[in-house]
Amino acid sequence: MLNHIIIIGRITRDPEIKYTSSGIPFVRFTVAVDRPRKNQETGERETDFLDVVAWRQTAEFVNSYITKGRLILVEGRLQVRTWDAQDGSKRKTTEIMADNVQGLDRPKSQGTDASEIDHAAPVRDSVPQSSKTSEPEDYDPFAEE
Repeated sequence: MLNHIIIIGRITRDPEIKYTSSGIPFVRFTVAVDRPRKNQETGERETDFLDVVAWRQTAEFVNSYITKGRLILVEGRLQVRTWDAQDGSKRKTTEIMADNVQGLDRPKSQGTDASEIDHAAPVRDSVPQSSKTSEPEDYDPFAEE
């Protein structure tokens, strides 16, 4: 069996790194991905907003180098989480657990004239493959910090 996903899209807001109670860094962010076909009724291209979670070095990389609007590639796996809400109802969410994140465009820098940027090849910022990790066993995304 295989659970592998690769998406390319734009990050919707600047990521904000957080830490588990045992000090392990993680970051949650959303990637906007255009659907390949236009809506037949409206003629407009629809966009999916996909939730992503990155851990450890990948989280630190995303927090340091990936900013709102950047075109990124996310490689990882889908994970479904369920939990009991405070009102007693069952909740469920599907997230991408990122093993690898790459910046596919050049970051916008302040004071740089667009004519000074070399557009010959995209810049690929990424975390080394050796730093791939999954969430720690003691992770509780809803625990108060």
